[in-house]
Amino acid sequence: MGAEMTANFDISNWLSSLAYDQWEALPVPGSRPSARYKHAAEVADGKLYITGGSRNGRYLSDIQVLDLRSLVWSKLKIHMDQVSDQLVDNSVREALPATSGHSLVKWGSRLLLLGGHSKELSEVVTVRSIDPETLNCCIMKTSGKEPIARGGQSVTLVGSTLIMFGGEDSSRRLLNDIHILDLETMTWDVAETSQTPPSPRFDHTAAIHANRYLLIFGGCSHSACFSDLHILDLHTLEWSQPHIEGDLVTPRAGHAGITINEDWYLVGGGDNRSGVSDTLMLNMSKLVWSVVTSVEERDPLASEGLTVCSEIVNGEKVLVAFGGYYGKYNNEVYVLRTKPKDLSRPRIFQSPAAAAAAASVTAAYALTSSGERKIDIRKKEDASFQETEVETSPQDFTVGFNLIAAEKMTLESSLTEIRTQNYKFKDDLAEINNTYEDLSKELLSVKGQLEAETSRCVNLEAQISELQNRLEPLHSIEDELQVLRNQKSAFERDMEFTTEGTMQKQNSGGVWQWIAGAPRSS
Repeated sequence: MGAEMTANFDISNWLSSLAYDQWEALPVPGSRPSARYKHAAEVADGKLYITGGSRNGRYLSDIQVLDLRSLVWSKLKIHMDQVSDQLVDNSVREALPATSGHSLVKWGSRLLLLGGHSKELSEVVTVRSIDPETLNCCIMKTSGKEPIARGGQSVTLVGSTLIMFGGEDSSRRLLNDIHILDLETMTWDVAETSQTPPSPRFDHTAAIHANRYLLIFGGCSHSACFSDLHILDLHTLEWSQPHIEGDLVTPRAGHAGITINEDWYLVGGGDNRSGVSDTLMLNMSKLVWSVVTSVEERDPLASEGLTVCSEIVNGEKVLVAFGGYYGKYNNEVYVLRTKPKDLSRPRIFQSPAAAAAAASVTAAYALTSSGERKIDIRKKEDASFQETEVETSPQDFTVGFNLIAAEKMTLESSLTEIRTQNYKFKDDLAEINNTYEDLSKELLSVKGQLEAETSRCVNLEAQISELQNRLEPLHSIEDELQVLRNQKSAFERDMEFTTEGTMQKQNSGGVWQWIAGAPRSS
């Protein structure tokens, strides 16, 4: 495609002719950036920014820009901001050192580049700020509990804070910590979470739902890839691993993710054997997986280390994927036209709070509509009614619609909170059921032990009764023995008395001795 064709190319018309939920290579003419993987990407003001990456074991340091309206690639030549008071020892720092496995986040009019592996020696995560308009770059001063330098981490923007999870440090140590950077004060903090966190990992993806829940999916350790989903409640800092429904999801790492409303799209990745060919979508409110589309096994979209962003073209959200490695390095740009959601279907409200929110929206709409109907009736009944009296100002309609919009936001917020509570209740119920099963098993075991002890007690009582029966004759024997003892004692006393009397007679000589000793007469 030459320059003339580029000038006449209309991406809006081209996209409108594409089928929904199907990847197509964007017909980009002219020169392209070098093929790469493990780069970072972000869309800002209709332009796709690609930073760094790796190719053939060599880190890259360039910033490539694709104008999504003209489909022209260009290289962004940035320089260090020598005026900014946020610089940190720039005399020995490059504007953008060769980096791989880093993160890129759009913050206001700037692009923030964090982390990644590079030859630049740093003990903590470096935060660079790039201004695409002025081409200035600076290293932001940060304070607080700065995270150790790493690559393959996830960085997610929530309001005015960045949330960093996991990664791999320069010593190849796997991490699963949570660090939070306040972008207003540029202060780092460590989140002290509870419950069971995801296992240490890198090359995973992360997303934010309802500005409250951080979702972590997939990634890998040094020996295995994961397909698990973990959720961190940013209000309570509690981890959970909820039950997920829908299509079967295989392990993957090095994949890319992007959220559109409540849908989280995941593209590519690999499992240490081959690339993953399916494009997944997780409905974050219902926690249901579905396969959006699939490609061939050796397709560029079945790559590790690719990136995916989103952009609005002609009022439609489209996904934009770039780069990756699938046996060879890729520099193609692919787009997917997402299917519009059917918002005409009636909502099913599952709780009084949600029903009340819905009722408030209905009431607001009815109030506005009734006002319009009253005006029409007055016009018909009173011919002299002046148009200036019945005319409703744009401000009145604006107030009405703003009221409806506000109530709609309240309803959506209530629905999100209710769904989240439902998921938590399901988890609690599952845990209670598991606990009940364990207690039931323990109760059966205790009952068995109790029955065994009861039987043993019955046996002991029977033995005791038998022994008592055996002991009853012994009591009479003891009585007879006591009588014999008494008789023996009496007999012994009689014998002693008799013996003493005899001995006395022998000692006295008796009458014969007296006669024998008497003097005889002459």
